[in-house]
Parts: sequence; C-alpha cells; structure tokens
Amino acid sequence: MSSAVYPSLKGRHVVVTGGASGIGGAMVAAFAAQGARVAFLDILEDESEALAEAHAGAAYPPVFHRCDLTDLDAVAATFAGLDPVDVLINNAANDDRHSLAEITPEYWDDRIAVNLRHFLFCAQAVAPGMKAAGGGAIINFGSISWHLGLSDLVLYETAKAGIEGMTRALARELGPDGIRVTAVVPGNVKTPRQLRWYTPEEEAEIVSQQCLKNRLEPDHVAALVLFLASDDGRMCTGHEYWVDAGWR
Repeated sequence: MSSAVYPSLKGRHVVVTGGASGIGGAMVAAFAAQGARVAFLDILEDESEALAEAHAGAAYPPVFHRCDLTDLDAVAATFAGLDPVDVLINNAANDDRHSLAEITPEYWDDRIAVNLRHFLFCAQAVAPGMKAAGGGAIINFGSISWHLGLSDLVLYETAKAGIEGMTRALARELGPDGIRVTAVVPGNVKTPRQLRWYTPEEEAEIVSQQCLKNRLEPDHVAALVLFLASDDGRMCTGHEYWVDAGWR
C-alpha cells in the first residue's frame, strides 16, 4: 500500500520523545522517509543506535540524543543544544501496571514525571523558536485507556487524561503565534511492549470489539501524525484525533 508524501515536511526539524522503539520508532522512520530532519530522545541506547543505523541512508539520518525526560535539567540542556524545532512529538510514556493499594506518594511523583510532566516542559522549550518562525506543531500522545477505564492503570490514565486537557489549554495559549497543538489517541497498537500485557486470546478479544477487524500497527499511528505535523493539517488544533480501528 502506498503512503502519502508531504512536501511541507521536507527539511522540517522534528523532535520525537521516546523515539527508540514501538510507535516512537515508527514515527522516527516515517519522518525520516519524508525528508525531515529528525532528532529523537530516549534512554534506550542500544535500540536507539540500531534505529539510527537502520535509517543512516535517509536524506537526513535521524539523530539520537540520550535524555532522561524525568530530569528537567537534562531536558532543558538537550533542547538548548538543538536547532529550533518545527514539530514536537511528545510521545514518551510508560504504562506499567499497578493497583491502587500499591501507590505511594513517591510512585505518584515518579509516574507523573514519566507520563505527564515532561510534555509541558518540552512544549515550553520549543515554543519560543516556533513563535519566532511564525508557527509550528506540537503533537501530544494520549491513550484510549482512560476513555475505556482499563484496570490496573490509574496513574497512567490520570496522566493521559491530563494530557488531553493540557493539549486544549496550550492550543488556546499558543494559537495566536501560529502554533498548533493536537493530541493523538491510539487504540491498542501491536508493539513488543503491548505483547507483554496481552495473550493472543486477549488480542483477539480486542479486535472483536473494533469496527475494523485488523490489528493496529505503529505505522497506522505514524500516518496520522504525519498529516497533523504537515501543512495539510494547518487548521487542526485543540482536539484529539483517534486511531483505534473503532474500538471505543
């Protein structure tokens, strides 16, 4: 199946957080294929180096920056060392399972730092450059999980609900500067990490509840992100865009 080419993405500076693998890795590959200048942030060094090597032949090979996004000093230093950013993809997150009884104040702080806090500070870091350039795109990753109320994910779902609220607030604040802020809400995407949580029977049950009876793949999500990042999506802001095969 052929995919769309977006001329407006050629040469754009795109930053993907959590870009080493899964959906993040698919987005790094997709933007590199569009001729964008891609930088990706992660703490997984082996996976990141392998991804960069796999796309070394791109017009602009993706560049890996090791950055612990829970360390806000490291976040600030990383963005200070980058060229002005045209497109920010706030993707990094961790959906470790947990029960209510297991949550401590320390675990609360850690999960919010992993799943929510860096979205705001990465957006804060790129906004001045986008304003100076006359616009840009920030795409935040939500999750279907809190819309469905899935079990054993209360802190993850709290963070993901907050991301959708943050998206609307930032879209209103940054819109006058031509900066678009959207959220992508994936369904259950077939990645190695998700296969840790679901048996083949549970996967089949999810597919049975979707309108479209195929498994979602990372490339399906990347295709939506490319559109929202491109000039074709220039009037899209302040809302969530779903790619869930009609599960919800």
